[in-house]
Amino acid sequence: MATIRKDIPLKAPAARVWDVIRDVGAVHTRLAPGFVVDTRIEEGARVVTFANGLVARELIVTVDDEAKRLVYSVVGGAATHHNASFQVIPTADGRTSLVWITDVLPDHVATPLGAMVDAGSTVIQRTLDEARGIK
Repeated sequence: MATIRKDIPLKAPAARVWDVIRDVGAVHTRLAPGFVVDTRIEEGARVVTFANGLVARELIVTVDDEAKRLVYSVVGGAATHHNASFQVIPTADGRTSLVWITDVLPDHVATPLGAMVDAGSTVIQRTLDEARGIK
């Protein structure tokens, strides 16, 4: 199984970052605007439309306020297995480390998915550092 891990350093405090991450229906407006162009909530899942036209149905597995951790799993598509998490970790200087981990099968899916994670991470960092995602 391939694992993609991104550690995204952010200027915003953890409580504000978690407020954005846990808002599962607002990926396109608060977390990754432009990279994600639409998010629609369905029973137990969100349907995310990316700027490149890809549409993913993501089952929401866990929204853990205490651990500041969101877990989701993409169903359908090229991957036979996809599980991902965001965890918001406060740093000693009052900033935040946002850790995004994705496990995927088959392994060859990791290359194009890794490119999307890289691009998404850049947008997430810019959005949260500019406080556009923060209410």
